[in-house]
This record gives sequence, C-alpha cells and structure tokens, in this order.
Amino acid sequence: MPKDGGIGASSKRREDVRFLTGEGNYTDDINLRGQAHVFFLRSDIAHGTINSIDTAAAEGMPGVVKVFTSKDFEGVGGMPCGWQVTDKHGDPMQEPGHPILATGKVRHVGEPIAAVVAETLEQARDAAEAIDVDISELPAVVDMKAALKADAPKVHDELPGNLCYDWGFVEENKAAVEEAFQNAAHVTTLELRNNRLVANPMEPRVAVGDFARGTGDHTLYTTSQNPHVIRLLMGAFVLGIPEHKLRVVAPDVGGGFGTKIFHYQEEAFVTFAAKACNRPVKWTSSRSEAFMSDAHGRDHVTTIQLALDADNNFTALRTDTHANMGAYLSTFAPSVPTWLHGTLMAGNYRTPLIYVNVKAVFTNTVPVDAYRGAGRPEATFQLERVIDKAAIELGVDAVALRRQNFITEFPYATPVAVEYDTGDYVATMDKLTEIADLAGFDARRKASEARGKLRGLGVNCYIEACGIAPSNLVGQLGARAGLFESATVRVNATGGLVVMTGSHSHGQGHETAFPQVIAEMIGIDESMIEIVHGDTANTPMGMGTYGSRSIAVGGSAMVRATEKIIAKAKKIASHLLEASENDIELKDGAFSVAGTDKSVAWGDVTLAAYVPHNYPLEDIEPGLEETAFYDPSNFTYPSGAYACEVEVDRDTGQVTIERFAAADDFGNIINPMIVSGQVHGGIAQGIGQALLENCAYDENGQLLSASYMDYAMPRAYDMPFFDVDHSCQTPCTHNPLGVKGCGEAGAIGSPPAVVGAVVNALRSAGKDVTHIDMPLSPSRVWAAMQ
Repeated sequence: MPKDGGIGASSKRREDVRFLTGEGNYTDDINLRGQAHVFFLRSDIAHGTINSIDTAAAEGMPGVVKVFTSKDFEGVGGMPCGWQVTDKHGDPMQEPGHPILATGKVRHVGEPIAAVVAETLEQARDAAEAIDVDISELPAVVDMKAALKADAPKVHDELPGNLCYDWGFVEENKAAVEEAFQNAAHVTTLELRNNRLVANPMEPRVAVGDFARGTGDHTLYTTSQNPHVIRLLMGAFVLGIPEHKLRVVAPDVGGGFGTKIFHYQEEAFVTFAAKACNRPVKWTSSRSEAFMSDAHGRDHVTTIQLALDADNNFTALRTDTHANMGAYLSTFAPSVPTWLHGTLMAGNYRTPLIYVNVKAVFTNTVPVDAYRGAGRPEATFQLERVIDKAAIELGVDAVALRRQNFITEFPYATPVAVEYDTGDYVATMDKLTEIADLAGFDARRKASEARGKLRGLGVNCYIEACGIAPSNLVGQLGARAGLFESATVRVNATGGLVVMTGSHSHGQGHETAFPQVIAEMIGIDESMIEIVHGDTANTPMGMGTYGSRSIAVGGSAMVRATEKIIAKAKKIASHLLEASENDIELKDGAFSVAGTDKSVAWGDVTLAAYVPHNYPLEDIEPGLEETAFYDPSNFTYPSGAYACEVEVDRDTGQVTIERFAAADDFGNIINPMIVSGQVHGGIAQGIGQALLENCAYDENGQLLSASYMDYAMPRAYDMPFFDVDHSCQTPCTHNPLGVKGCGEAGAIGSPPAVVGAVVNALRSAGKDVTHIDMPLSPSRVWAAMQ
C-alpha cells in the first residue's frame, strides 16, 4: 500500500495550489512604488567596433529618466566567471573582460550597447530607437574550428587568439591510451555534434532593482536559481556592495533548466541604475530578447573513438571535442565541457583507459553555459552513440555489448578520477527489458511495416554525477565558490517548524518534498512544516539549486539541522520525564522512556523550550533553533537504461515516437510522484533536442532561430506516454538520506535513445546509416535514407 505521508509517499504538491489558481508571486508580479522601466539597445551585428554613441536625442524624449552607456560604468567590475580551468600545459584559461554594457566593441548579436530608463517601457523603447550608434562592422567568426585558424577574426583583440583553453584529461593516461588503440582488435570512430539549444523556461528573465537612500540598502528581485551566489558575485566582484547591504530575492520562478543559475548583465544594471536614478528600475525580458541574451546550452563537436579487444571488451576510449563558449565566459561555462563532462566518460562500463581532450573556443555568438544535465548529456551522447556504431560494425547485439561491459562491482574507481559508490546497471537493464517489452518489438515492427512505416528501437544507458562536491575538491578543479548547502530549522512554541534553506525551487516541489523528510524524522504531519527559500535576507548562505543537488545536498543539510533539534529536544524531554537522556526515544511525534509507558508529546517539549518554567536551564539555553551546513564527500551517481521506439515515414522522413520507457536508479525516493514528473520533463526536453530544437547562426553571426517561428519547441503531440520506473534503488552511501538526484536524468538518457531508434529504423530498410546528427528533422532523415 502507498504511504500516507513522509519519505516514500506521493504527497500532492502543496505549491501547486497557488500556481494553478493564479496566486503565485513571480518576479514580473513585483511592481514597486515609483518604479521606472529599462529597455536595452542591443547590437544587431555580431562583431564590430563602436565608433560613437550619440544619446542626445534620446535624452530629450518624453518620460526619459536617464540614458546609460559604458562610460557610466567606468570603475565598475565586469561580469565574473565562477570557474577557472587550467589547460593541459598547466596554464590558466584565457579570461576576457565582460562589461555590463558593450565597451569598445560588440561581440555578438544581442549584446547590450546602451540602456534607457524611462517612466514606461514604451517610452524607454521609443527613446532607445533614437540613440545613434556608429559601428564599423568586422568579420564574424561562428564556426569553432575556423575560429582556431591563425587568420581568424579575433573575438577579443587583447587575447592572442580565440582559444580559451586546451584541456587534456587524464593527461597521464594519454600514452597508454595510444598504445591500447594500436593493439586493439577493433576501433570504432564517430564524429558527432551536440546541437546548440535555448532553454526557453516558461517565465522569461526579470530583474527589479531598488535602493533605499536612507539606509544604503540595495535589493534585487530576480529570476534566479541561486540568489546567494548572485549576491556574492554581484556584490563582491561587480558593484562593490557589502553583502549586508545587498538583498537578493528570487520568488516563484517559472522554470530554470540551468539558464537561471548565472549572474547576468541585466541584474547588475538594474541594481546600479536604481541607485543612480534614486528609484526602482525594472526589466522584463521579451521572448525574442531571451533568445539572444539568455545563456545557450550544449554546442559541442566531438570525434570519439572506442577500442575493443578480440572478445569485444572495451579497452580504451578517447575523445576530441570543440566546445563553444560564445563571445564571453558565462558564470560556470568553463566547467561544463571539462569537469562535468570528462569525468563521466566512463559511463556505466569497465573501460580501463580514457583520454579526453577539449578545446574551448570563443566565437561571435551568445555565451554558452549549463543546460539541464550540463556536460553529462554530452558525455552520454558521445559514449552511447559510439557503442551503437561499434555494435553495428561488429555485427553484435547492442544491448548484449553493453551488458558484457557493465561495471558490476562497487565501489568502482573510474580512470577519469571519480568513484561510483553504488549502482546496479544489470538490474536497470533488466527492468527496462521488462517495462519496454523488448521481446515484443519484432511483432510491433512487422505491424508498422504492414502500414508502410519503418520502425526502430534504440536502447542506451546513462550515468550522471549530481550534488557536485566536495568543496575542497572542486576548489582544486577551479571552482571559485563553495558547493555546500545550508538549512536553519526553527521550531515554534506550538510544535510547528519553519525550515529556511539555501536551496531554491523553480519547479522541483521543494515545499512538498522537504517537509516529508522532516515529518518522517519527527513523526509529525507534513502540514506542520513550512519551507522558506529564495531570499538572502532570511535564509542561510547557500549555493542554490542545479545539478540535481537539492535533496542530496540541501536535504542533507536539513537532516543535520533537524538532528540537532531532536538532540536538544531529547534533553528537554528527559528532564520533563525525569529519565536519562540515553533512554529517551522519539517516535510518532512523542518522546518516551524506553521500556515504559511514560511519554511526552512533541508539542509539550517544544512549548517547554519557549516557556521554560520546568527546564534544565543549567544544561541548555531556551529556544529550539538550529543551523547546519552540509558539504558532501562525493558526487552522487544516478543511473539508468532507456528505450525508445519510433516510426519513420518512408516518403517524408517524419519521425514519430511510439513508445518510450525509462528505468532509473535514484537511490532512495522521497516522493515518487515528483520523481516521475521530473523524469517526464527531462525526457520531453531530450526528445525536443533530438528531434526539433536547434539554435542556428549564419556565417555573419546572425541568429537565424530567434523566435518560436524558427526555433521548434516540442509540443504535447510530439510525445508518447512514458513508461517510467524507479524501483531499482541502490542507496547512496555517503549522504544521510541515501538519495542520488533525479532532475536531469531524462534529458541525459533520452537523446541517444531517440537517435539510436531512428538509425535502427533506417537500417531495417537496408540503409547503410550509422549516425544522424541532431535534430533529426524530416529533411535530415529523408536525406539519410537517400
């Protein structure tokens, strides 16, 4: 029977009441008294020298409060990068400046050149059109390999070239890898592209700046996944505001997918402008602005090689990747193709030797950073696609080839510097075989062929690293921030709890799942627990939400803080019950003396903490509030196996997904319903990447897919019903909940399954196809069939 509450129960999401009834409080719902509006004049060319900016006409237009250009920001810091990568020669990456408003040059379409603050948005927009900007256009560079040529246009004149870094990992493996390839019985080589994506969360970005002249306090309301990090970066490195004078508030946020992790120019601008104008300043992104100002995702080109021995065992793997950084380094961009990608190249398999090379390249395009999965989808796509191609070349079953090479003993230290603590890849593949009815595929293929359609099956595995940690390790790898999480648990006199967390929710259901954990620990109803997040003024310093870290890291901090609460409450209970503290047990919301019927209710103990008439004052102080910071000792390693079945129209190349199944191992599950929803959403995004989405530039750096007219987003009719299972559970061994994280899995495991299915369909018709680059549009599939 399903549980009614606590850990393992499918408790309904309490936050959905306000979301579904229009009572949510999103950033664009925040309108401050006397606020002005800002409109950014953005570059419509990709690369050029700014000769002059004449704002005189704009300044005289109705409603204009102030016009800003880069000269207003002299002495102000540029946008900081939060991760430094050291290249294979031991040199730090090239790190160009990133101004709030373009200085000297423009480097991508959409870069802000000037900003108009006016009484209304319409007045600001009209005035921006009156600004006269003289720009001498320069040749743009968009293609990464072309950007590395000696005669390529330089995105940043002060740098010797467009190479950000040339990273090799693990460098000491390189010679052994070369030898393994020379001795291999078979080598499979595959070149592929991981297409550039735009995140497109439901809510575009918004920023509202406010300044209280009487106190000198700044407030920024913003659509952010980690308000404390925004406060740290913007206060310390950009605007020079002491943290105690800067409050960052991220209220309800409608989706993030990674694109709202980063500190953006618009946030710094409205905070700066609010003080300069002595009034609140608000910016709301239009959807077209989002396409050219939100950080993009993916955009890797990779050559991957897999070496096998005569028995088809994997012996070595090597990759060569070009990763697009865009025109500037976004907050965490350098880490995505390196430490979040190279460390996962072992996948689920025993591969003794691995070498990964990544060249990060500057181009005249929007900056690229983390997008759902961030490095792990790229690693999985490369690895799973080359295994499929190897199976074709060897004439063996692709699932059997995977099973033969699975890691089966744990803990397992990979050759790419991480150690998987638990997993059972055989079990997830067995479960997938069952729920996807792989045995019935041949019959379904014949039925499709009878209707004139080609049917294909794609099966693959994935592993990812979640809860990025520990801080001392990631610090050695170049992270410029800690990656702990925090929680403060405040117990009220009547027994209810308020939990203040450094994690942030932008769709994950924290207000439902977090109380389930604490309710289970104490034995009280979940309704007695309130979660507070998203405001640096009333939450402890935390690192926010990304990388499926909320429950594994943020939840663990709550557990540690609650353990402190329970320990203190036991002292009070032992005094009330006149018993030894060691004999006190907490169960079902009551403290009892072991082996007796003596007990005292949770609420009576909490009341005694605040009304200490009968209280062990000589031992402990009144009150019941505790804080904990949790820094994990390792990543967590969710894993799974996915299967996709497609039908392909012979005449048009149109792909229809007919079936999709996912068997995941997320360790212990807090709320199965929320987990299933997270997987559904991830699969939908992965299918979107595989079939539809593609952010495209022309050779001049013009963004060709800058609206929904040109950027194909997945719709309900593009999706089948998903068969999702997470009954295979190998608990994490190094966090108190045994959880692993589920938010990115679907987006990691689904793209190679879809591509594999389409390739399999075409091969069933005798087509000699081993790979098609995403997105698999009808025209690409049709061309492959020819």
